[in-house]
Amino acid sequence: MNKKAMLLGATALILGGVILLPQTVLAYKGDPNAQGPNYTPERHEAMIKAFENKDYQAWQELMSGRGITQRINEQNFAQFAEAHQLAQQGNVEEAQKIRAELGLNQQNGTGAGQGQGMKHGRMNR
Repeated sequence: MNKKAMLLGATALILGGVILLPQTVLAYKGDPNAQGPNYTPERHEAMIKAFENKDYQAWQELMSGRGITQRINEQNFAQFAEAHQLAQQGNVEEAQKIRAELGLNQQNGTGAGQGQGMKHGRMNR
């Protein structure tokens, strides 16, 4: 196989990845109606109950140590639950204000929503 064909194929793969990856990685971004990769009807129902009851312990168990649990704690969970409820009611602007106060989903890359930021010079996964 010649070098031009290999280079063209590699370029096409890279461009395809650059175009498709952000759409899958950033699908949720605070949209309460978006179903994430871990969605099940049972987990969704348990999550709704945790938010309605402001039950931090139940929510924390459901989140299984995901990145957002580094930002949301027992002291600020009620505020986070309020943001979720506001978003469910369609008041996305107010929900986003609360999420910004909590440091979640910042467009400048400083948010901790996905837990994929840098830590000690390497990716935090």
